[in-house]
Amino acid sequence: MKLDALRARLAYQTVLLGCVVLLTSAALALASRATEADIEAAAMRDLRQSLAQVLPGEYDNDLLTDTLRLDVDEGPTVYRARRAGRVEAVVFQTVARGYAGPVVCIMGVARDGQLLGVRVLSHKETPGLGDKIEPAKDTWIHEFEGKSLGSPTADKWAVKKDGGAFDQFAGATITPRAVVRAVKGGLELFARERSRMLGEMEEGKT
Repeated sequence: MKLDALRARLAYQTVLLGCVVLLTSAALALASRATEADIEAAAMRDLRQSLAQVLPGEYDNDLLTDTLRLDVDEGPTVYRARRAGRVEAVVFQTVARGYAGPVVCIMGVARDGQLLGVRVLSHKETPGLGDKIEPAKDTWIHEFEGKSLGSPTADKWAVKKDGGAFDQFAGATITPRAVVRAVKGGLELFARERSRMLGEMEEGKT
C-alpha cells in the first residue's frame, strides 16, 4: 500500500514539474516576442548612430534601406548616401586582427575615395592601452579623416614605428597597426568596387 502511494506521489510530482516547465517556457516565449520589436528598434538606433559618426552632412535617402551586399569573399553590407539620387558616399565595415581578437571598424568614404570618418565598433584590446582607438579615450581615430589611398602614399599606410604616417600607442603598437590595416583594406576594397558601390553600373556609366 505504501509503495502504491509512493508511486502516485512521484507521478504527481512529475506531472507538476512538467506543467511548471511548460508554463515557464511559454512565459519566456511571450516575453521574447514582446521585447523583440524593442530590441530590433534599439539595434536600428545604434546602427543609425554609428553611420552618422562616420558620415557627416545631410543626405536625402534612408541609408538603412539603400544598401548593397558585395559578392566578394565575406563582402560587407554597403550603406549608400545620396543627394538628388546620386551616391555621394558609402559606409561599410572592415575587420583586422588586433592583439586580443578582431577589431571591427566602420568607415565612411566619399565618392572621390576620401575618408569621412572611422570608428571602431567592437574590440577586445587591453584597457588603458589598446582602447585608445575609442574616441571617448583618445582623439587618435580622427587621424584618418580626410585621408585616402594616395594621401598618404601606399608605403606610408602604417604606424610610425613601421615607417608610416600614423601614430602608435605607447606599449600597444599591435592595436593601431590593426586599425590602420583594416582602414587601408577598406579603401582598397572601395577602389576595386567603386563603380558598384556608387551605383554607376546600375546607371549604365563606366
